[in-house]
Amino acid sequence: MIPLIGYSDRLSGRPGDTISFKVSSISQEPFEAELFRSISADPNPAGPGMIEHPVASSLSGSYPSRVQKFYPGSYAIANGDLPSTSNDFRLSATIWPTLPLKGKQAILSVGDITLMIDESGNVAGQAGDQRVNTIAPLETRVWYRVWLSYDGNTLSVGQEPVKAGHDTTGSTSARGIELSGRPIIGAMEADDDNSSANNGVSNGIGAHFNGKIEAPTIHGNDGALLAQWDFTRDFSSTHIEDTSHNGLHGTLVNLPARAMTGSGWSGRDMCFRHAASEYGAIHFHDDDIYDFGWETDFTFTIPDDLASGAYHARISCNGHEDFIPFFVVPPLGKPRAKLCVLVSTFTYVIYGNYARPAYNESWHERVAEWDAYPWSPSVHPEYGLSTYNFHGDGSGICHASNNRPLFNVRPGYLSMGVGADSGLRHLPADAHLLTWLDQKGIDYDIITDHELHADGYAAIAPYQVLTTGAHPEYHTAQTLDAIEAYRDNGGNFMYMGGNGFYWRIALHEDEDGAMEIRRGEGGIRAWAAEPGEYFNAFDGNYGGMWRRNGRAPQSIAGLGFTAQGDFTASFYRRTPDAKAAGLDWIFDGVEGEILGDFGLSGGGAAGFELDRADKRLGTPQNAVVIARSEGHDDSTIMVPEEMLTHVMNRPLETTEELIRADMLYYDTPSGGHVFSTGSITYCGCLPWNGGDNNISQLTLNVLNRFLED
Repeated sequence: MIPLIGYSDRLSGRPGDTISFKVSSISQEPFEAELFRSISADPNPAGPGMIEHPVASSLSGSYPSRVQKFYPGSYAIANGDLPSTSNDFRLSATIWPTLPLKGKQAILSVGDITLMIDESGNVAGQAGDQRVNTIAPLETRVWYRVWLSYDGNTLSVGQEPVKAGHDTTGSTSARGIELSGRPIIGAMEADDDNSSANNGVSNGIGAHFNGKIEAPTIHGNDGALLAQWDFTRDFSSTHIEDTSHNGLHGTLVNLPARAMTGSGWSGRDMCFRHAASEYGAIHFHDDDIYDFGWETDFTFTIPDDLASGAYHARISCNGHEDFIPFFVVPPLGKPRAKLCVLVSTFTYVIYGNYARPAYNESWHERVAEWDAYPWSPSVHPEYGLSTYNFHGDGSGICHASNNRPLFNVRPGYLSMGVGADSGLRHLPADAHLLTWLDQKGIDYDIITDHELHADGYAAIAPYQVLTTGAHPEYHTAQTLDAIEAYRDNGGNFMYMGGNGFYWRIALHEDEDGAMEIRRGEGGIRAWAAEPGEYFNAFDGNYGGMWRRNGRAPQSIAGLGFTAQGDFTASFYRRTPDAKAAGLDWIFDGVEGEILGDFGLSGGGAAGFELDRADKRLGTPQNAVVIARSEGHDDSTIMVPEEMLTHVMNRPLETTEELIRADMLYYDTPSGGHVFSTGSITYCGCLPWNGGDNNISQLTLNVLNRFLED
């Protein structure tokens, strides 16, 4: 158990907003809290190091320590008790088990009556101390109709494959069984020994099911319908509807996946909105986690005079520390600087607690050497993993939330543990840009994806310049609309990263902080959505890449994803096109043709994930590629969406030609300007050598021109 850790209920706020902080501490002593403004979040001694400034605030003080538990595992629970029934009842459902041999897993339970999978993978029924089971273990990822029935003398269970196979049943004599209590779908009431809760402490629910459940139903005397939950209704909600007269509607806990193909999915329609009856399944997992639900330990109301920026509440106790980050944004429509830095909080959360496949023990050696953030999701997966990881049953994690500790959204967190560079991603990597702005004395405001989604263009309209950080990958339609409106209304836009504007996500309307990603039909993917499950349940829209939604990244910033490799980087070479287009001013004070053959990220300015121009995908006709990368290592490969056959690519260029980052500039018809770098590692060059380098100078030339425009 991590001895001291916490999270906040929101990642950003404006003056007057209150942020609630939730902490778990195993100590008997109080923990201390202090507020700091974060400038540099890179512990690499080859760079500026960690830079933070204490801020006097109302949150500073001592608070009682307490251990706060969390309870993974999704299920549905009815909002009331079932009418008592004796001598005649039947529990049934259609299921698609994904881990039938993992242990006892409840399908449908009422009090001490449970239809379940037993420890041997058989369908079983339990009534108090009595147990009955079939003798044919369920197969993985096969649809079955299963049931538990009682007629006053015999307790029976059975299973029937939906498409092919033989029925299997089991029965035992039993008397005096009564069905009563609150129905639970996908789990059961459990003691500590049968609970999957954290640290062995039960929340009263255990034996979580892994797989899909469809049409759970309860019949009573003479076949009377007592409850039947229809999962084809209200797909975006955590509410489930009972269609019987008893109205035992229920609530989904820990966000199991909805809009899943059911046992009758025909493949004739890929969208659940058009064939709702074929999407009557919910996919439950014993490791689903959405909101830890911790109690608040202290709060902070953002004062009017607190500057916009990156902050964290540092908590400490008995030699342990944690850093709970948040961003202060200015009042809507009242900028305090000409420059706005767009912080990619959606991407931070989608990547939250990514247990990387390349993790090894050397990570801990680097952490100790640099005094970096000490906790890793690869070591502590119980805190809930990322949408870049898999559930225990092999299905991709499609939901993310900031209502839990996110290790990678911490100053000093190392995503990579090998190589000479810093190995940073996301918040710590974006802090390279903030560090450079601090070095150059350039004032800035911060707006996060959350404000951009909620307030749209109004959130960024007043600014002279809008810049991204290193990796603005995940977006909603609202955030893309806002950026396009800014650009098309004369704004000056700087895209300072790579692999941006790539995946479409959906936000839940009711469950605060919850996001959804469906990785469908193409792209470099951590996992692939099942056929027919490409549409987001949260908003009903087609998920996957924005490119497949008709909004390729090139249509946003002129560049789009083209290649990815290991966390290594190369350099750019100036092109003659810049001079021909009258763009020599971008290179004022820059000597030579080679740009960025150094840096804190990957060792160079062009690396890890690369973007290129493509006019067929939306790069403007007047866009000028002013520099182009070269010399990438053998780990760097072309993205799969560009491949047509083994000998032909979509752009009709060779694979070698498509492995590059383009640095691009263009003017917009409304009088604005766009500058794009096309590399995730670019910002890692900015603070190198105290900000005295050619990438820094080039970027400063562009930023100053945009600020003065």
